[in-house]
Amino acid sequence: MKKLLFTLFVVCLGTVSLGRAQTLPVESLDSIVAVIDDDIVLRSELDRDVQMIRQQYASNPQQLPSMDVLERQVLDRLILMKLQVARATTNGIKIPDSEVDQTLGRIAEQNKLTVAQMRQALQAQGQSYDQFRRSVRDQLTVQALQQRMVQSRVQISDAEIDSVIKNGKLRRGQIHLAYILVGLADGATPDQIEEARAKAEDVKAQIDGGLDFAAAAIRFSDAQNALDGGDLGWRPYDQVPAAFADVAEQMQPGQVSVPLRGPNGFHILKLIERRDQNTQLITEYHARHILIKASELTSNEQARATVEGLRARAEAGEDFGKLAKQYSEDTNNANLEGDMGWFPKEGYGSRVAEVLDTLKDNQISQPFETELGWHVLQLLGTRSTDKTQDIERNQARQMLMSRKAEDEYQSFLRQLRSESHIEIRLPGAEGAAAPAG
Repeated sequence: MKKLLFTLFVVCLGTVSLGRAQTLPVESLDSIVAVIDDDIVLRSELDRDVQMIRQQYASNPQQLPSMDVLERQVLDRLILMKLQVARATTNGIKIPDSEVDQTLGRIAEQNKLTVAQMRQALQAQGQSYDQFRRSVRDQLTVQALQQRMVQSRVQISDAEIDSVIKNGKLRRGQIHLAYILVGLADGATPDQIEEARAKAEDVKAQIDGGLDFAAAAIRFSDAQNALDGGDLGWRPYDQVPAAFADVAEQMQPGQVSVPLRGPNGFHILKLIERRDQNTQLITEYHARHILIKASELTSNEQARATVEGLRARAEAGEDFGKLAKQYSEDTNNANLEGDMGWFPKEGYGSRVAEVLDTLKDNQISQPFETELGWHVLQLLGTRSTDKTQDIERNQARQMLMSRKAEDEYQSFLRQLRSESHIEIRLPGAEGAAAPAG
């Protein structure tokens, strides 16, 4: 079964399956199941997303919770999405059509389909391609909102990075985790805390008794990725919450932790796998180039012909550097005789990287085109450089950024919920406000 995969930076919104269409009962398509400020969630929206989840788990339906629990989980996710999209719109965030098209192309490619084939597969399943496109736009909008929030609220200093490395707090390698959250609202009473603790311990007991962890996450977890089986995917050690990393470091693959108390509830972790990280040797390239740009006065063909002529002169024995200094239109390095310095393979983009693969030391490339214009490039040499320290500092920065970003964004979501009017009209849960999550 093929699946369309799309995951956000912070909020995991699950997968959309491209399996065989299944017809599910639809009730009151035009009724309102939730009111969120000036927006609403229709029964048809809820049924559509519930149907996608049920299709995703068609081969293992026993992993899904009862229909009322599943509907509430999906409704919570829809409410969270609408709240974030509304805030992004208020903040002037707008995703251009070109970015949506590029994302749809990547999703189709990941599923080994063309966009046209993906459209046909969705239609055969009874899903609207236009609605799928709108969903992708919403997800990109939320991602942009999250990135803006992180950039405006989270700052990392060199002193913080130095402290992490000096104190040995940086863990190298990656881990693949899944988790279950039994959530607690802000200001929970002692009785509510004990009730949540008892539920978490009961879930752990069921897992120990043979219940699949993913199925337990779907049924019982209050986390946003519950419908993904609680899967966090592969992450560097230091891009998971510190408490998770501390516990996971002591676990073996396949092991499930006891319930752990956190600021938003009780967590149960499963370590799926880990990867070690060794010394990082990076191949660097030293090259120089000549750039000729097309313009109103110079056509694209004329620019190419100029580069071809300069290449011929260099091959005939003229000094490449002097030609670059006299003719290159790259203002960054023309005065340096076209010297690009030492750089990683992708340092100047994928097209330059492709050309580097064709060259030996001191060899001059054939003319090639990028978005800047026409180039000819000479490879001067290669070297292997130990970038472990640079990568370590980058990992420390990413660790601090990830942890601060997660805390800041979760705080932002709680504030967003508390400031919004949310009324649930789903039968059996009428009038309740959406949980803080």
